Amino acid sequence: MSCTANGVADAVRAAAAVLAEHRAELIELDRAIGDGDHGENMNRGFTAILSALDSAVPDSPSAVLKLVATTLIAKVGGAAGPLYGTAFLRASTAVGGASELDSDAVVAGLRAALEGVQARGKAVEGDKTMVDALIPAVAAAEQAAGTEGADVAAVLTAAADAAGKGAESTVDLVARKGRASYLGQRSAGHLDPGARSTALLLGALARAAR
Repeated sequence: MSCTANGVADAVRAAAAVLAEHRAELIELDRAIGDGDHGENMNRGFTAILSALDSAVPDSPSAVLKLVATTLIAKVGGAAGPLYGTAFLRASTAVGGASELDSDAVVAGLRAALEGVQARGKAVEGDKTMVDALIPAVAAAEQAAGTEGADVAAVLTAAADAAGKGAESTVDLVARKGRASYLGQRSAGHLDPGARSTALLLGALARAAR
């Protein structure tokens, strides 16, 4: 994909399709250690984003990301709306006013998204949250961007692969944040739904970039 506004909008549409496809899976993951609404909330938020993009695609990549952020904050309840909304809002600011994003801008957006999520949720690696997918994703993206010739697709693919492994690592963790933390040791043995949705999102963006 190109990383123009239309290219970013197409990648967001691809992410919406993946989240809709995995709605039931995310519900089941959240039902095991949370309140069971993560899949429904994410699907509702991204359905609203699709509707907004159908009306008009903003004129810059930053503006597309801001539209995603404000829609998620407005439409998604629980912790996911504010956390994902903050991630996209921080990414929107970080990529600036460029008409087309390059790999450095994508890395800056991912780094800002992680910092925003951590500022809002106060989670660190090992807490069994979406941060366990985001931290390795950002590290992998930064490493990939330092490789000669690395383009946006290579950066996002590295981030997505690392996010997937990070999400899988949450299975063995005991939750220290959110509703899952109420379960204590019983939260171990379950994949964290936020980490899973983060990996799904980055995977969709990476495939769209190829």
